[in-house]
Amino acid sequence: MAELGLALSGGGARGIAHLGVLAAFDELQLPVARLAGVSSGAIASVFYAAGFAPREILQMLLTTNVFRLTRPAFSRFGLLHLDAVAQLLARHLGTTLTFEDLSRPLTLVATDLMAGESVYFNSGPLLLPLLASSAVPIIYRPVEYQGRQLVDGGLLNNLPVEPLLGRENLRVVGVNCNPINPEARIPNFRRLIERTLHLAINANTSSRKGQCDLLLEPSELRHYRPLGYRRGPELFDIGYRYTMSQAEALQALL
Repeated sequence: MAELGLALSGGGARGIAHLGVLAAFDELQLPVARLAGVSSGAIASVFYAAGFAPREILQMLLTTNVFRLTRPAFSRFGLLHLDAVAQLLARHLGTTLTFEDLSRPLTLVATDLMAGESVYFNSGPLLLPLLASSAVPIIYRPVEYQGRQLVDGGLLNNLPVEPLLGRENLRVVGVNCNPINPEARIPNFRRLIERTLHLAINANTSSRKGQCDLLLEPSELRHYRPLGYRRGPELFDIGYRYTMSQAEALQALL
């Protein structure tokens, strides 16, 4: 029987829908053999592969002051440190967790700012690659790791299917949390920046969507903003309900 490989996109708060997707996969008893994640999809995939149940991850997020972690602050660099985020992840995952400790193979994607290329991590220490994959440009400082200046992998690859392709008996399921809303309003400069980044990042997923055996893209997510963490339960439910509606198509892959 075939197995499934999941590629989880970034999307800020919309990435909470990944947890609903994973909860549905567990309920349907679908065999997830491999994971690849970027940004919020990286966080969801790491916690899931580390043995946390999707609803447990949701509760962890809901009891975290996410605003404190994402609020812009002006230093002489104009950027936030990732110290608070690192402490949060270390508290739940530990400081010595490696890719080899996970329950299934996982690849995380970051962007090398200097080389202008995607970098893939699947072995060794896990915390810094996870921070790098989630370091949204401008908001967070780049992460220095292995001689590279690394930021959010979604900048160049927001649907990381590459680590899953070409593997015998592995069916690739892409989960994209960033559907475009053609009716979105742009009332201010902040929304203009959000929209510009959304369109730019979404453009790099187009060809990758076609490489998936099945694409999960809940259209309801188009109504949610990338910083709408307070609506976490709604986002989780959207991912769960959408995936359950695709149960027949997912079973057919096997």
